[in-house]
Amino acid sequence: MIKLNRRLLMLAAALAAALPASMAMTSWAKAPEAADAWNGAEIDWMDMRAGVKAATASGKTAIMVLHAEWCSACKQYRSVFKDPAIVASSSDYVMILVDVDKDPTTNGAFSPDGTYVPRTLFITPDGEVRKDLVSKSDPEHPHSIDIKNPAELLSLMRKGAPGNVAPQEQTRRVSPQNQASN
Repeated sequence: MIKLNRRLLMLAAALAAALPASMAMTSWAKAPEAADAWNGAEIDWMDMRAGVKAATASGKTAIMVLHAEWCSACKQYRSVFKDPAIVASSSDYVMILVDVDKDPTTNGAFSPDGTYVPRTLFITPDGEVRKDLVSKSDPEHPHSIDIKNPAELLSLMRKGAPGNVAPQEQTRRVSPQNQASN
């Protein structure tokens, strides 16, 4: 399954590279079903496929939020994305929203420390999870960002903003070895 996911990501990257620059931006992207609940009016949420294409074409880091409709913590976390500073910072990223029940393949492929929800991952355009952009409050669930206060997410977004390049040792590719420990 991991090889298939990597092949899909590589194929999406190749397709995005072949697109003219004018088509590679977000205007063609399909918003995920739940985008409205996550402030889709102000944040340009994309599904996994469109997000990979956009990140590859633009060279931007993606912020992937994995959630579930039944998850009460996810419902609380939605309000963080209504904060004006979060909205403004989101334009520096490709914003990917994944419902783990509707896309279990992506859920499994991007679970470096488990499949809990909500999970927020910062992913480089070449598919590496930035392990320097994680919550310090819960070592067991480092991709679980404060669901009530936007300050933690905003701090991570500013730290990962363009111009603040991730050191090589601060990234890791999601691999079968990472999966085995879940």
